Amino acid sequence: MAIERIVNPELDEADENSQDEQRIENILRPTSFQDYVGQDRIKKVLKVSIDAAKKRGEPLDHILLYGPPGLGKTTLANIIAREMGAQIRVTSGPAIDRAADLASILTNLGDGDVLFIDEIHRLNRSVEEVLYSAMEDYAIDIMLGKGPSARSLRLDVPKFTLIGATTRTGALAAPLRDRFGMLHRLEYYNPEEIAKIVQRSAKLLDTDIKQDAANSLAVRSRLTPRIANRLLKRVRDYADVNGDGIIDAVVTSSALELLEVDEHGLDPADRMLLAAIIDNHGGGPVGLNTLAAVLGDEISTVEDFYEPYLMQIGFLERTPRGRKATNKAYKHLGKSQHLRDKDDSSPQEKLL
Repeated sequence: MAIERIVNPELDEADENSQDEQRIENILRPTSFQDYVGQDRIKKVLKVSIDAAKKRGEPLDHILLYGPPGLGKTTLANIIAREMGAQIRVTSGPAIDRAADLASILTNLGDGDVLFIDEIHRLNRSVEEVLYSAMEDYAIDIMLGKGPSARSLRLDVPKFTLIGATTRTGALAAPLRDRFGMLHRLEYYNPEEIAKIVQRSAKLLDTDIKQDAANSLAVRSRLTPRIANRLLKRVRDYADVNGDGIIDAVVTSSALELLEVDEHGLDPADRMLLAAIIDNHGGGPVGLNTLAAVLGDEISTVEDFYEPYLMQIGFLERTPRGRKATNKAYKHLGKSQHLRDKDDSSPQEKLL
């Protein structure tokens, strides 16, 4: 069974704890560009586009937001709708099973409204085909009847703005991707930005937090706002039970030690993965199937949620033959370098 991870940037909508977290996350979400910390380049471009669209009295171009989970794609979509003075309809790719479901959603929108589709890469192909004409011509074609008597009915839909969000742009069909007028990748935040987010969230939660504690949380949050807010709530609970409710550096350190989140933001699952590579396979290379079996997770989960951060901080290398632990990983886990097998990498691997 997979390890429950406090540093998992995804939310499981079916889980009761995640539903409660989603409720609190909605409270912490900024509602304007002024309150939205980070992603400065994207905000500048969007502000210009929104001002121009409002000046012309036209709907905003369709927007695709992509990047790792937990960076604020849904928040940004809500802010865009608010800045446009439009209503927003929120749904997700897996929730739209049939073309008729999409047709129902589109025909109930108003002129200028925003349709936000999370995980848009998981739309059915039949639904995507209906979406093409809706995005380009603001019309949809519906088949009535079956067999020789079937006929096509074309319905006009309001002039809306589609905002799609995805963590996997490669899984998005090229015809759909090409119909977006604006494509923006959300980047990881820097520690200073995360510290500001933590301070703002603490204020909304009516919690007193010291600057050094906010900095410590920022460093361990994997540069992801959702994880930072999740850690803040856990540390707040610890401070209420084991202190006077004030979050300082000592309380933060004790709480995160209890949660087993180390100074690099690694949790037990991360350390298990790295230890398996080092102890059982001489530092690698190790295939994805093996790593997935060790963690009890799917291969896609290892690729999407374990590897990116470990590679970003230089603890893991991806090669054609498998994954390798780096010298930084050995040092962090306190492993001896003599455990590494003789380097038999090909010249091509050494260049990666």
